[in-house]
Formats: sequence, C-alpha cells, structure tokens
Amino acid sequence: MTTSSTLRPGAGDHAVADPGPPAPRTRRGDGPAALAFLTPSILMFLVFVLAPTVGVLGLSFYNWNLLSDGSFVGLDNFDRLLHDERLLGVYGSTTYMALAILAVNVVAGLLLAVLLETRMPRWLRGFFRLSFLFPFVVSASAVALIWRFLLNKDLGLVNYLLGLAHIDRIDWLGSSAFAPVSVIIVNSWKTIGFSILVYIAGLQSIPNQLREAAIVDGAGAWTRFWRITFPLLSPTIFFLVVINTINSFQIFAEPRVLTQGGPGDSSRTIVEYLYDRAFGDFDLGYASAIGITFALVLVVLTAIQFWFSRRWTHYS
Repeated sequence: MTTSSTLRPGAGDHAVADPGPPAPRTRRGDGPAALAFLTPSILMFLVFVLAPTVGVLGLSFYNWNLLSDGSFVGLDNFDRLLHDERLLGVYGSTTYMALAILAVNVVAGLLLAVLLETRMPRWLRGFFRLSFLFPFVVSASAVALIWRFLLNKDLGLVNYLLGLAHIDRIDWLGSSAFAPVSVIIVNSWKTIGFSILVYIAGLQSIPNQLREAAIVDGAGAWTRFWRITFPLLSPTIFFLVVINTINSFQIFAEPRVLTQGGPGDSSRTIVEYLYDRAFGDFDLGYASAIGITFALVLVVLTAIQFWFSRRWTHYS
C-alpha cells in the first residue's frame, strides 16, 4: 500500500509522516482585482462591438435614409438580397481577389520567411525584414495612392519598365481583367510583411535539435521541411489562413483608391458595395442587411476552416 506522504527522519522508531507542501490558497481579493483589470476591455467590447452589432441588426429590419424617420419593413431587406444580381457579382469579384491575396500571403509569405531564415549576414536579414514589414504599418490609402501613380497606363513606372522589356503597356486600372489584379498586387505587397513576421516567429520556435537529428539521419532539405518544419509550423499556418481570410474579404481602401471598384464591378468588394448603398444611396436598412449576411458568411468560413484544421494541424 502506497501513500502520498513521506516519512520525515526522526529519532528511533518515532518517524513522523511529512504531509508535503501546503496547498495554495486563493486570495479573496483576486476576483475584484481581475474584474478591475478586465473592465476596460469589457467596456470597449460592449461599446465598439456588441452595441454596433445589435444596432445594425435592428436597422436591417427598417427602411431608413438618414434624413427621415425609418419605417419597419420586416424581412424585406433580406428578401432584396436574394434578387440583387449585382450583389452576386460583387461576391464573385471579392472571392476572386480574396483567395488570390490569401494564397500570396500564406504560400509566398512562407517561402520568403524560410529564405530569410537561411544563413546571411545579420544586417542583411534585418534589412529585408524591415523592408517587408514597413508597408504593413503604412496607411492602406497612402499605399494605394502611391501605387495608383506607379500603375498609371501612360506615366506609371511599371509600364515604363515593361516598355524597356519590349512589353506593350497594360491598362492596369482601367481594364476589367487587370483592375482586380492590381488590387491583389497592392494589397499583397502591403500585408505580406505581417505573414512573414509571424512565420519567422514560428520557425524560430522549432528546436534546432530536430533538424540536426534529421540531417544526421540523411534527410534532405525537402524531407526536413515536410516531415519536421511543416507539421510543427501548422498552427502558425492555420492562424495566418484564418486571419488573412477575414482581412482579405474585408478589403476596402485599395479598390476604392485604385479603381473605385471599376470598371463596372470587376474590382468592387462587398465592403465597398455596402458603403455605396449606405452613404451613396442612403439606403442604410439594405446596407445593414448586407453587413449582417456578410458577417455570417465570414463566421461560416471560419468555422469550416476550424473543422478542416483538425486533419492537418498538430499542436504537439
């Protein structure tokens, strides 16, 4: 028979059982202190997240133009969604650009992060990291405005460089084929630095002993990446997939500044379409219905990603 207590050394047969370390005590003041620290975050959530969400949900049942008293219309705004063919096209253009941006951030970001972790002088590695991260901290509108001049058909630097290579000028911002490509390029250039930074943190958390053991066993670079780096990096990849999916579907500044959503709706996003309905047509009820359904779409996409992540994400 075993016991968790141990015998404390004593004189002769008078050994005394050692009860072990005392159990930790919960201080009575922890609850109020924790609530005091959480109060600012709780207030921020209530004021800037929950209250606007409830307000938009209520507004989606009304017909309101910001100037007159709104009238209750029930589910009419949601019924309009089912018959709005233009909205379906905007969802298509948004999905096309969002998936392309997601692929660039997740795949190209990983490749660049692995390259930055190869052997190179420390000052050169720091220079590249800063170069990729700098666009991420700059205003999206400022970045789009600069790229608007760079992509200008007649005076832009991009077409000038293409001309040196004897390639015809491309109407980057006025063509329905290249306008969404321009948005993809600009948004990816701005946001890929964040993905690289997160990937580098994930790569540095992988123990070097595992790579060294694989090298001793004769594993090549691809085998080491697929058998060691990718499984241990899978939580980081999953995090970036979720974050970049949400962010890429919500892009607004780049298409607004670069192309104003045109030509037609080829580069228009859901957020831009919602903005136009709310503050262009002053149809806030219908815009609220669009916002509610769009939020539900993002929730469903995130839930699907969490469900599929069980098959390829490893946390140990």
